[in-house]
Amino acid sequence: MGARRDNLMIELEAERKLRPSKPFPWYYAPTYLLFWVGLFFAVIYPLFQALPDGIKISEEAEKPGKFVAERAQSLLLEMTQMGPRLVGDVNNEVTAVNFLLEEIEKVRQVLRDDVFEMEVEVQRASGSYLIKGFLNHYKGVQNVLVKLSSRSSNSSSYLLVNSHFDTKPGSPGAGDDASMVVVMLEVLRQMAISGEPFLHPILFLFNGAEEQPMQGSHGFTTQHRWAANCKALLNLDSAGAGGRDLLFQGGPNHPWLMEHYRNSAPHPFATTTAEEMFQAGIIPSDTDFRVFRDFGVVPGLDMANVYNGFVYHTEFDRYTVVSRDSLQNSGDNLLALVKSISNAEEMYDTEAHAEGHAVFFDFIGLFFVHYQESTSVALNISFSLGAIVLICVSLWRMSRVSGETMGTYAGAFGLLFLLALAGILLALLFPVLMCIFYDLGDRTLSYFSNSWLVIGLYIIPSVIGLVLPMTLYLTHRRSDKIPHKYLLQIVGHANCLLLAILCLALTALGYRSAYLFLISLIFYVAALIVNLLSRLDCRGYHWALVLMVSQIIPFIYHAYLFHMFILILIPMAGRFGMNTNPDLLIGALCACGTILALSFAAPLINIFRRPNSMLGGLSVVMFIFCMIAVSEVGFPYRAKTNVMRADFMQVHRKYFEYDGSMSLEDSGYYFHLGDRNREAPLRDSMDLTDLVRLGDDCDTELMCGLPCYRFCAARKDALWLAREELVQLPYPTVLELVNKTVLSGGYQVRFDFRLSGPPNTGLFILPLDGVKVLRWTFSQGMLDDPATYRPPLNVLLTYGVDTAPWEFYMELSKDNGNFDEPVMKLGVSGHYMSPHAERDALSKEFLATLPDFAFSTEWPSSYERHIF
Repeated sequence: MGARRDNLMIELEAERKLRPSKPFPWYYAPTYLLFWVGLFFAVIYPLFQALPDGIKISEEAEKPGKFVAERAQSLLLEMTQMGPRLVGDVNNEVTAVNFLLEEIEKVRQVLRDDVFEMEVEVQRASGSYLIKGFLNHYKGVQNVLVKLSSRSSNSSSYLLVNSHFDTKPGSPGAGDDASMVVVMLEVLRQMAISGEPFLHPILFLFNGAEEQPMQGSHGFTTQHRWAANCKALLNLDSAGAGGRDLLFQGGPNHPWLMEHYRNSAPHPFATTTAEEMFQAGIIPSDTDFRVFRDFGVVPGLDMANVYNGFVYHTEFDRYTVVSRDSLQNSGDNLLALVKSISNAEEMYDTEAHAEGHAVFFDFIGLFFVHYQESTSVALNISFSLGAIVLICVSLWRMSRVSGETMGTYAGAFGLLFLLALAGILLALLFPVLMCIFYDLGDRTLSYFSNSWLVIGLYIIPSVIGLVLPMTLYLTHRRSDKIPHKYLLQIVGHANCLLLAILCLALTALGYRSAYLFLISLIFYVAALIVNLLSRLDCRGYHWALVLMVSQIIPFIYHAYLFHMFILILIPMAGRFGMNTNPDLLIGALCACGTILALSFAAPLINIFRRPNSMLGGLSVVMFIFCMIAVSEVGFPYRAKTNVMRADFMQVHRKYFEYDGSMSLEDSGYYFHLGDRNREAPLRDSMDLTDLVRLGDDCDTELMCGLPCYRFCAARKDALWLAREELVQLPYPTVLELVNKTVLSGGYQVRFDFRLSGPPNTGLFILPLDGVKVLRWTFSQGMLDDPATYRPPLNVLLTYGVDTAPWEFYMELSKDNGNFDEPVMKLGVSGHYMSPHAERDALSKEFLATLPDFAFSTEWPSSYERHIF
């Protein structure tokens, strides 16, 4: 035993004296940093942009059964040439519906009717439901439905495929969502001519009212006879135009759908982190998936194109911005998923396969990974605890080889852990400080048109913050008890412990995005095991090469993922509203991506001499970027491609008193600006001298005296520009009090109203003191939950093809039973959104002064305030 111990000590002493143990020359450090930059541009960026070649009609015979993008592209041109398609307007209710029916009839003509049968319907739906703080009441909205089923099938479980053909005002809607409509049409055609029977019927829902919001899907889910048979959903939408379609919501609680996505989708693009961000409300959008999930309880997959969100809901969302290759990407995925799920055994009893949430993600588009949440918990805990054990083993090994006590290494580890924590905090703080300074200097959104500026504004400061505490300590330490090579290893161990703690914390809080930390931990643990088994950890800096190689995969994944988030969220930063500094979100994303991608790789600059010089060089690069950002290059907006959203209404308003007399009639422009820069960029070309904020009026006037549309929470920040000449409306919005009846008992009253006007009108109800709304024509949900829905109550009224006047009632109670005095204020708004609604001459002149870098969703509107 003594001889064996002596031999071990001799071996350890030899390892301790092995070379090289001095840092490498400083001039290799730039090459090391450029390696990671080159990896991004050589691998990540090309794969992120990669799309399949769009198949032409002339190639169809050579590629039977394949999605033909050229045919879909020709249909996309026809749809966008219709112009904006708004609920209640002829473009949507007649032109678009007839177009769909004609294309479906063309499919019927080539249908393999010996194998399949096809049913077509146009649904006209009416309904009422609560969503996002207001009541959505509609009638006569239209959906076009196609049910394709195999003659040999006896299944009553349907696969539902949904997209919408309506658009926002002013937008041709090529990306949102005509591109997905034409993809559905081509998938329908390919399934109909395939001759390959499938187990379960496929229901294609061409939804005519998603932008209102989600009225078409609500009407189908709650009213159509086929809705109860829908057991799985593929929802197709868009937050941009073109590019790849991102799977950003799944289930819930049906991981078998992810299995089909993994096995069938040829171009995977997905992450569970996007799902958690979306459901947390960080992304200012919504989809029909919400309605199918909440009202129909239909599990599914929610997919959307996310590239080029700058054109989203603008006139620049045109045919030209959606490439044929992008249509091929979406079509390949959808066709494969439809074939797979329509033959899924799980569809016979989907509830039997409801097994909890899934963690899912793709790896740079090459393959797809998914596993159940329970598996995720086990993996996160196992690798986090395993990493902690290995760190202890490594520290013990270092103490044995160096001859120092374990207490010495434990103390050093504790100090370096605190420095690692400081590094992560600084990596977050430095970009946030940049955001604050630029906001104070009125330079918010400087990266909006030149997204590469985030490299110098946020990513480089984050890198500096990440390595600054460690680098300062390693270059200025005075004790030589622990060799530099070991201290640098301990730096990695400290970062590993931090990530393990974060992984465990997110797991305990139920966030599936903890898998991001798991990826980093797995590869660090792998490198640590290799170094321990090979004893490279005791041989100079050889261990650093193993660590660097192990970090290539985590770097590629995290840089790919956060590049995606930044690409998605930079365009959305232009519509976060005036009170939110979007730079904080973009800066935080850059910081989180930097920490996850480089937490182990960045500190390795300390294996080179003069690491402070590298930090100085990064600081110089950051300064250069800052100077560029405050130049004209940093002006946020560009005509047609990166526009400012300056939405406004041309308002004609009237105030009526209790006796019916009109106390006010005036007009003006009601601005709803999309971003933090407010009206400042507009002042050079528009006369906004008398523009005022209506915050003070909101305390005295119902809804601030504004016809706010749908989401009225930000009305106190509304901007109003009065004009002397009254706005000329295309036709009047008329509210009539048909009857007022005091009900038996004397403490309740019923008002019956008739309202006529444009397809979109709004009601704002404010009961006066001692008055309560008991019942009304609309859904009772808002009245049943007075703690949540406080007055004024907001009701949006929308009609499609049913143009008859609205007839509705309200029953109210009053504490003193005196109904010979006012009981409520009632606001009525009319929104003339149709592209066929004429704007008056003065409004056209004002609109013409809008700078070329701005886009306005605008329309005439009326507002009347009544007292009853």
